[in-house]
Amino acid sequence: MLNLITHDAITEINMARPPVNALNVELLHALRDAVDTAMASGARGIVLSGMPGMFSAGVDVPSLLGRDRDGVRDFWREFFLTGSKLATSPVPVVAAITGHSPAGGAVLSLFCDYRVMAEGPFKIGLNEVQVGLVVPESIQMALRRIVGGYRAERLMVAGAMIESAEALAIGLVDETTNVEQVVTRALVWMQGMLALPSNAMLKTRAIARADLIDVWAHPEQLPIDAFLDAYFHPETQTVLEKLVARLKKKD
Repeated sequence: MLNLITHDAITEINMARPPVNALNVELLHALRDAVDTAMASGARGIVLSGMPGMFSAGVDVPSLLGRDRDGVRDFWREFFLTGSKLATSPVPVVAAITGHSPAGGAVLSLFCDYRVMAEGPFKIGLNEVQVGLVVPESIQMALRRIVGGYRAERLMVAGAMIESAEALAIGLVDETTNVEQVVTRALVWMQGMLALPSNAMLKTRAIARADLIDVWAHPEQLPIDAFLDAYFHPETQTVLEKLVARLKKKD
Protein backbone atom coordinates (compact mmCIF):
# COMPACT_ATOMS: atom_id res chain seq x y z
CA MET A 1 0.00 0.00 0.00
CA LEU A 2 3.00 2.27 0.66
CA ASN A 3 6.68 2.22 -0.19
CA LEU A 4 9.05 4.08 2.13
CA ILE A 5 12.21 5.15 0.31
CA THR A 6 15.12 6.84 2.05
CA HIS A 7 17.03 9.59 0.22
CA ASP A 8 19.64 10.52 2.83
CA ALA A 9 17.77 12.86 5.23
CA ILE A 10 14.58 12.77 3.13
CA THR A 11 11.93 10.06 3.33
CA GLU A 12 9.77 9.45 0.27
CA ILE A 13 6.32 8.09 1.09
CA ASN A 14 5.16 6.49 -2.14
CA MET A 15 1.49 5.59 -2.42
CA ALA A 16 1.09 2.19 -4.07
CA ARG A 17 -2.52 1.08 -3.98
CA PRO A 18 -3.40 0.04 -7.56
CA PRO A 19 -5.04 0.91 -9.76
CA VAL A 20 -5.48 4.59 -8.82
CA ASN A 21 -4.29 5.09 -5.22
CA ALA A 22 -7.88 5.56 -4.04
CA LEU A 23 -7.97 6.69 -0.44
CA ASN A 24 -9.59 4.27 1.98
CA VAL A 25 -9.26 4.00 5.75
CA GLU A 26 -6.30 1.62 5.51
CA LEU A 27 -4.29 3.80 3.14
CA LEU A 28 -4.99 6.96 5.13
CA HIS A 29 -3.98 5.27 8.37
CA ALA A 30 -0.83 3.94 6.69
CA LEU A 31 0.05 7.46 5.52
CA ARG A 32 -0.18 8.80 9.06
CA ASP A 33 1.92 5.95 10.40
CA ALA A 34 4.49 6.53 7.66
CA VAL A 35 4.90 10.18 8.65
CA ASP A 36 5.41 9.12 12.27
CA THR A 37 7.92 6.46 11.19
CA ALA A 38 9.83 9.01 9.11
CA MET A 39 9.99 11.41 12.06
CA ALA A 40 11.15 8.65 14.40
CA SER A 41 13.89 7.75 11.92
CA GLY A 42 15.20 11.30 11.91
CA ALA A 43 13.88 12.43 8.53
CA ARG A 44 14.36 16.15 7.95
CA GLY A 45 12.00 16.28 4.99
CA ILE A 46 9.22 14.20 3.41
CA VAL A 47 8.22 13.67 -0.22
CA LEU A 48 4.73 12.29 -0.85
CA SER A 49 4.50 10.61 -4.26
CA GLY A 50 2.17 8.48 -6.35
CA MET A 51 2.52 6.25 -9.39
CA PRO A 52 3.37 7.49 -12.90
CA GLY A 53 0.24 9.05 -14.35
CA MET A 54 -1.72 9.03 -11.09
CA PHE A 55 -0.99 10.74 -7.79
CA SER A 56 -4.27 9.75 -6.14
CA ALA A 57 -7.79 9.53 -7.52
CA GLY A 58 -9.11 10.73 -4.17
CA VAL A 59 -11.69 9.10 -1.94
CA ASP A 60 -12.52 5.44 -2.57
CA VAL A 61 -16.22 6.21 -3.10
CA PRO A 62 -17.31 2.60 -3.75
CA SER A 63 -15.99 1.60 -0.34
CA LEU A 64 -18.06 4.33 1.31
CA LEU A 65 -21.45 3.80 -0.29
CA GLY A 66 -23.70 1.63 1.80
CA ARG A 67 -21.94 2.39 5.06
CA ASP A 68 -24.00 3.71 7.93
CA ARG A 69 -23.29 7.09 9.49
CA ASP A 70 -20.76 5.67 11.96
CA GLY A 71 -18.88 3.91 9.18
CA VAL A 72 -18.75 7.02 7.04
CA ARG A 73 -17.70 9.07 10.06
CA ASP A 74 -14.78 6.67 10.64
CA PHE A 75 -13.56 7.28 7.11
CA TRP A 76 -13.81 11.07 7.18
CA ARG A 77 -12.27 11.18 10.63
CA GLU A 78 -9.28 9.31 9.22
CA PHE A 79 -9.15 11.67 6.24
CA PHE A 80 -9.11 14.77 8.45
CA LEU A 81 -6.52 13.20 10.77
CA THR A 82 -4.28 12.56 7.77
CA GLY A 83 -4.71 16.13 6.58
CA SER A 84 -3.78 17.31 10.05
CA LYS A 85 -0.70 15.12 10.09
CA LEU A 86 0.59 16.72 6.88
CA ALA A 87 -0.47 20.26 7.79
CA THR A 88 1.26 20.15 11.18
CA SER A 89 4.36 18.24 10.11
CA PRO A 90 7.41 19.68 11.91
CA VAL A 91 9.49 19.20 8.75
CA PRO A 92 8.81 20.33 5.17
CA VAL A 93 6.68 18.11 2.95
CA VAL A 94 6.66 18.12 -0.86
CA ALA A 95 3.85 16.69 -2.96
CA ALA A 96 5.34 14.91 -5.97
CA ILE A 97 2.15 14.93 -8.04
CA THR A 98 3.01 12.23 -10.53
CA GLY A 99 -0.20 12.49 -12.58
CA HIS A 100 -3.91 13.07 -12.13
CA SER A 101 -4.91 14.40 -8.72
CA PRO A 102 -8.65 14.97 -8.33
CA ALA A 103 -10.59 15.68 -5.13
CA GLY A 104 -8.96 14.02 -2.10
CA GLY A 105 -5.64 13.70 -3.93
CA ALA A 106 -5.59 17.44 -4.56
CA VAL A 107 -6.61 18.09 -0.96
CA LEU A 108 -3.63 16.18 0.41
CA SER A 109 -1.30 18.29 -1.73
CA LEU A 110 -2.72 21.50 -0.22
CA PHE A 111 -1.17 20.67 3.14
CA CYS A 112 2.32 20.27 1.68
CA ASP A 113 4.94 23.03 1.52
CA TYR A 114 5.58 22.71 -2.21
CA ARG A 115 3.95 20.94 -5.16
CA VAL A 116 5.73 19.51 -8.21
CA MET A 117 3.35 18.18 -10.86
CA ALA A 118 3.78 16.10 -14.01
CA GLU A 119 3.41 18.30 -17.09
CA GLY A 120 1.05 17.34 -19.88
CA PRO A 121 -2.64 16.41 -19.93
CA PHE A 122 -2.77 15.51 -16.24
CA LYS A 123 -5.50 17.23 -14.22
CA ILE A 124 -5.82 18.46 -10.66
CA GLY A 125 -8.66 20.08 -8.77
CA LEU A 126 -11.20 19.98 -6.00
CA ASN A 127 -14.05 18.55 -8.06
CA GLU A 128 -16.17 17.60 -5.05
CA VAL A 129 -19.17 19.67 -6.17
CA GLN A 130 -19.33 17.70 -9.41
CA VAL A 131 -19.92 14.51 -7.42
CA GLY A 132 -22.33 16.12 -4.98
CA LEU A 133 -19.97 16.73 -2.07
CA VAL A 134 -19.64 19.97 -0.11
CA VAL A 135 -16.12 21.38 0.36
CA PRO A 136 -15.84 22.23 4.09
CA GLU A 137 -14.36 25.50 5.30
CA SER A 138 -11.22 23.83 6.68
CA ILE A 139 -10.31 22.65 3.18
CA GLN A 140 -11.48 25.84 1.48
CA MET A 141 -9.05 27.89 3.59
CA ALA A 142 -6.20 25.57 2.65
CA LEU A 143 -6.87 26.31 -1.02
CA ARG A 144 -7.42 30.04 -0.46
CA ARG A 145 -4.00 30.47 1.15
CA ILE A 146 -2.40 29.05 -1.98
CA VAL A 147 -4.35 30.59 -4.88
CA GLY A 148 -6.23 33.47 -3.23
CA GLY A 149 -9.85 33.87 -2.22
CA TYR A 150 -11.61 34.63 -5.49
CA ARG A 151 -9.66 32.07 -7.52
CA ALA A 152 -10.34 29.42 -4.89
CA GLU A 153 -14.05 30.25 -4.96
CA ARG A 154 -14.27 29.90 -8.73
CA LEU A 155 -12.40 26.59 -8.72
CA MET A 156 -14.34 25.00 -5.87
CA VAL A 157 -17.85 26.16 -6.69
CA ALA A 158 -17.48 24.84 -10.25
CA GLY A 159 -15.66 21.72 -9.13
CA ALA A 160 -13.11 22.55 -11.81
CA MET A 161 -10.40 20.16 -12.94
CA ILE A 162 -7.49 21.93 -14.64
CA GLU A 163 -4.41 20.69 -16.48
CA SER A 164 -0.97 21.08 -14.99
CA ALA A 165 0.00 24.11 -17.13
CA GLU A 166 -2.98 26.11 -15.83
CA ALA A 167 -2.37 24.85 -12.29
CA LEU A 168 1.16 26.25 -12.56
CA ALA A 169 -0.07 29.55 -13.98
CA ILE A 170 -2.45 30.17 -11.06
CA GLY A 171 -0.04 28.91 -8.38
CA LEU A 172 -1.93 25.74 -7.46
CA VAL A 173 1.33 23.91 -8.15
CA ASP A 174 4.80 25.43 -7.88
CA GLU A 175 6.62 23.58 -10.64
CA THR A 176 5.96 21.19 -13.52
CA THR A 177 8.29 18.70 -15.16
CA ASN A 178 8.05 15.49 -17.15
CA VAL A 179 6.44 12.65 -15.26
CA GLU A 180 9.69 10.70 -14.86
CA GLN A 181 11.37 13.67 -13.15
CA VAL A 182 8.65 14.70 -10.68
CA VAL A 183 10.14 12.92 -7.68
CA THR A 184 13.65 14.04 -8.64
CA ARG A 185 12.60 17.68 -8.77
CA ALA A 186 10.76 17.30 -5.46
CA LEU A 187 13.95 15.98 -3.90
CA VAL A 188 16.00 18.83 -5.40
CA TRP A 189 13.65 21.42 -3.87
CA MET A 190 13.77 19.69 -0.51
CA GLN A 191 17.55 19.47 -0.58
CA GLY A 192 17.61 23.22 -1.11
CA MET A 193 15.48 23.72 2.00
CA LEU A 194 17.64 21.41 4.07
CA ALA A 195 20.78 23.28 3.00
CA LEU A 196 19.49 26.41 4.76
CA PRO A 197 20.26 27.17 8.43
CA SER A 198 17.75 24.80 9.96
CA ASN A 199 16.69 26.80 13.03
CA ALA A 200 15.91 29.91 10.98
CA MET A 201 14.20 27.95 8.21
CA LEU A 202 12.00 25.85 10.47
CA LYS A 203 10.94 28.72 12.75
CA THR A 204 10.16 30.98 9.80
CA ARG A 205 8.21 28.12 8.21
CA ALA A 206 6.18 27.65 11.40
CA ILE A 207 5.24 31.34 11.45
CA ALA A 208 4.32 31.30 7.76
CA ARG A 209 2.09 28.23 8.20
CA ALA A 210 0.48 29.34 11.48
CA ASP A 211 -2.91 29.98 9.83
CA LEU A 212 -3.03 26.46 8.41
CA ILE A 213 -1.82 24.90 11.65
CA ASP A 214 -4.37 26.82 13.73
CA VAL A 215 -7.21 25.27 11.73
CA TRP A 216 -5.78 21.76 11.42
CA ALA A 217 -3.99 21.21 14.74
CA HIS A 218 -7.16 19.77 16.32
CA PRO A 219 -9.01 17.81 13.62
CA GLU A 220 -11.38 16.34 16.19
CA GLN A 221 -12.81 19.86 16.60
CA LEU A 222 -13.66 20.27 12.92
CA PRO A 223 -17.43 20.27 12.21
CA ILE A 224 -17.60 16.75 10.82
CA ASP A 225 -21.30 16.32 11.66
CA ALA A 226 -22.27 19.15 9.32
CA PHE A 227 -20.12 17.55 6.64
CA LEU A 228 -21.79 14.17 7.23
CA ASP A 229 -25.23 15.75 6.97
CA ALA A 230 -24.27 17.05 3.54
CA TYR A 231 -22.80 13.68 2.55
CA PHE A 232 -26.07 11.89 3.36
CA HIS A 233 -28.20 14.45 1.50
CA PRO A 234 -30.38 12.53 -1.00
CA GLU A 235 -28.98 14.48 -3.95
CA THR A 236 -25.41 13.64 -2.95
CA GLN A 237 -26.20 9.97 -2.53
CA THR A 238 -27.84 9.85 -5.97
CA VAL A 239 -24.85 11.49 -7.65
CA LEU A 240 -22.40 9.19 -5.88
CA GLU A 241 -24.39 6.09 -6.80
CA LYS A 242 -24.34 7.14 -10.47
CA LEU A 243 -20.60 7.71 -10.24
CA VAL A 244 -20.00 4.23 -8.84
CA ALA A 245 -22.20 2.73 -11.54
CA ARG A 246 -20.09 4.42 -14.20
CA LEU A 247 -16.90 3.17 -12.57
CA LYS A 248 -18.22 -0.40 -12.54
CA LYS A 249 -18.97 -0.23 -16.27
CA LYS A 250 -15.33 0.68 -16.92
CA ASP A 251 -14.03 -2.38 -15.04
